[in-house]
Amino acid sequence: MKIFINPGHTPQSEIDAGIDWDCGARGFGLQENLVAWSIGSLVENFLTVAGYDTKLFQSGDLAEIVDVSNYWGADIFVSIHCNALNGHVCGTTSIYYEFSDEGAKLAQAIQNQIVSRLDIVDRGISNKIGNGYDSYVCKHTHCPACLVETAFIDNPADNLLLADKQEVFARAIACGITDYIKL
Repeated sequence: MKIFINPGHTPQSEIDAGIDWDCGARGFGLQENLVAWSIGSLVENFLTVAGYDTKLFQSGDLAEIVDVSNYWGADIFVSIHCNALNGHVCGTTSIYYEFSDEGAKLAQAIQNQIVSRLDIVDRGISNKIGNGYDSYVCKHTHCPACLVETAFIDNPADNLLLADKQEVFARAIACGITDYIKL
């Protein structure tokens, strides 16, 4: 089983080098690309220890992400992000491509684990994807895929979870993936 983990947005090394500036959302001193990388690295570690073949890949180029995943032959694709809106909205959601029943099952398995492990609002799973990151990566990968919006980085309570509970988020995502595999 090959599991592709995509921490959202541009790697910090490319931002520091001036190649790309898309760090994603920000809030209370946290930057989405760094939080996503940290959680994604932990997910990769948990799954590797469990015996799965994993690939961790972060890029600001959506086509590159999909191409690397498809070329590698991923069986499961999970993209990890932080949400932001107006500082008042909170919670977690997992997004899948509307014509993917398997993507919906994967999203639900991950969502169940996150809300069972963290004191966070359950915003459910959704196939109401936008025109950006979520629609592209979920639609164009050749395997079941979902995008996890872990929490709202611009909400004070959610931000504390993102700062202090990254390992819990990662364990929940990894366990959600293994729950999906067992279905």
